Amino acid sequence: MKLYIVGAGPGDPDLITVKGLKLLQSADVVLYTDSLVNDELVAKAKPGAEVLQSSGMALEEMVALLVDRIRQGKTVVRLHTGDPSVYGATMEQIALLKEAGIEVEIVPGVSSVFAAAAAVGAELTIPDLTQTLILTRAEGRTPVPEREKLRALAEHHCTIALFLSATLTKKVVRELTEAGWSLETPVAVVQRASWPDQIIIRTTLKDLDEEMGKNGIRSHAMILTGWALDPDIHAKSEQHRSKLYDKTFTHGYRKGVKEG
Repeated sequence: MKLYIVGAGPGDPDLITVKGLKLLQSADVVLYTDSLVNDELVAKAKPGAEVLQSSGMALEEMVALLVDRIRQGKTVVRLHTGDPSVYGATMEQIALLKEAGIEVEIVPGVSSVFAAAAAVGAELTIPDLTQTLILTRAEGRTPVPEREKLRALAEHHCTIALFLSATLTKKVVRELTEAGWSLETPVAVVQRASWPDQIIIRTTLKDLDEEMGKNGIRSHAMILTGWALDPDIHAKSEQHRSKLYDKTFTHGYRKGVKEG
């Protein structure tokens, strides 16, 4: 007895993995996050499949339904937005399923952070500029551990991707600047990354809150911040080239050539 938790990707129905799509198309039952998963993707379920929406369900109700269908011998897919491992609320589902003797297999998906980076054409880890990406959220109604407050994480001065923080931009700006970030630090915001109505904003920490208000963005937005988001970074590419393709750099597949 097994449940398949499948990452649906960020929105574009073509951004599900091949494995995820095969499972979706073979499932007898599909339970999906209807507030976030594209209906065009759900429509790819096999004819006659029982398709159910989870947005109105509490945890126990949802798990009871999954357990019931699996015990009937049906193939069941739980379709999550993005990648289930990031802010997917999967741990509590898995815990209750294990109590019921149900095995779980997770199929990863494309996270909105990477769809957002693709939308703005950004590499988030640039040699000699930043080699670290922090995925986090600003503290709102859901608390974060004391050592993971945004100000503390920002002390690293690396690229930061903020989930679930579109209504907390004043807090974001305050905590980053308190950590020593310049108000001129580049920021890219992508609302509904990869959807047809995707919105992209390029701004700075100084103007972030104003731009969010001006564009009416309060949900479904990824905030990417740090100097990797500099819109002029490509003009400075010679300063930040990787060793991988450097003609003088030797590695397992190529012998470097000495200059001179």
